[in-house]
Amino acid sequence: MTTTLSPRLAEIVDSLPLQPDSRVLEIGCGPGAAARAVAARLTTGHILAVDRSATAVAQVRTNCAAEIASGRMSVRHVAAEDFVLEPGEDLFDIAFAVRVGALDGRHPEKGRLALQRITAALSADGRLYIDGGRPLREILPIPSADLSVPSVVKTGGSGSTGRSVHCRRGADRKAAEGKGKR
Repeated sequence: MTTTLSPRLAEIVDSLPLQPDSRVLEIGCGPGAAARAVAARLTTGHILAVDRSATAVAQVRTNCAAEIASGRMSVRHVAAEDFVLEPGEDLFDIAFAVRVGALDGRHPEKGRLALQRITAALSADGRLYIDGGRPLREILPIPSADLSVPSVVKTGGSGSTGRSVHCRRGADRKAAEGKGKR
């Protein structure tokens, strides 16, 4: 299915530090527009799109049939706070979420659980991005023990570990951070 990505989602996808071989987790994928755009940038990588809505998952299966058939994309019906890797499933390099209540502070208890589940699914140097920055915020460090959603996810104030970022892609990002291969 060919559709135009909204300017907002295009900016979000453009800001992700995607590599052709990235393993990406989109939490709250809706009908799959961003996931489809990410899949288009992957060659040997993969995006898993998850959503708590059965209707949204059905829309993804229809809207992204070609990407799913290519093996670059899969979809799963699951809430962020219930997400777990399937047996044998590889860890993810990047996770991102746009307008997900469990991660934007609207549902703190679900947010704590979601962050635990997402963290468990990310590689050691995996990165988590949520909307609300310019255009995304990277959650740093990814929490492991005290998963207090208000201090991790909300912006501003001392002690906030979320920061607004406009992510760079590829070698530019790595050079800017002084890091080697992810």
